[in-house]
Amino acid sequence: MNVDLLSHPAEEVAPKLLGCVLTCKTPEGTVSIAVTEAEAYSGTADPASHAYRGRTPRNAVMFGPAGHLYVYRSHGLHWCANVVTGTDGVASAVLIRAGRVIEGQDLARERRGERVESPRLARGPGNFCQALGITAEHNGADLLTGTSVVLSEGESVPTALIQVGPRVGVSKAHDWQHRFYLAGDPTVSAYRLSPRAKPSAGA
Repeated sequence: MNVDLLSHPAEEVAPKLLGCVLTCKTPEGTVSIAVTEAEAYSGTADPASHAYRGRTPRNAVMFGPAGHLYVYRSHGLHWCANVVTGTDGVASAVLIRAGRVIEGQDLARERRGERVESPRLARGPGNFCQALGITAEHNGADLLTGTSVVLSEGESVPTALIQVGPRVGVSKAHDWQHRFYLAGDPTVSAYRLSPRAKPSAGA
């Protein structure tokens, strides 16, 4: 993976991440997942972004450089993984919402539950991280030159398969068309509008 691919605004990088592969190596084994759904968050210009109000110890990784992993806890329950994009010093990241397990399916199922169907192993950002084995210790990991978590280019995705829509479950700027996913792919999560969502200006 070339850093140049990631050195652009999140909304430009997000569709290019579809088909790319995240691999996480842990003592238990290795799991690789091809990305099928991603959401862009545009930093201080985006009311739904963790960086909207500026830099903090929690969101510092979002400010670059590109090619690192920003991991945060959602609702105190699940880890979520973001690929940092854009220019160093300017917050920008892409949330990985779903993917298809292409290596280490047995380990992914062990982590997610024996009865979980294959398309659901990494459907949803929390499930994606659980299947992959990503936790807080991976926050800030270098995805391009590191060893524990690696982002690599996968199979090319035809443009015709890429769908665009509003982001899932956010209450602010929820109608921004910053969610990108593969049409008809069973691993993609279902759209859900936040009950707290209010109309906002598009981007």
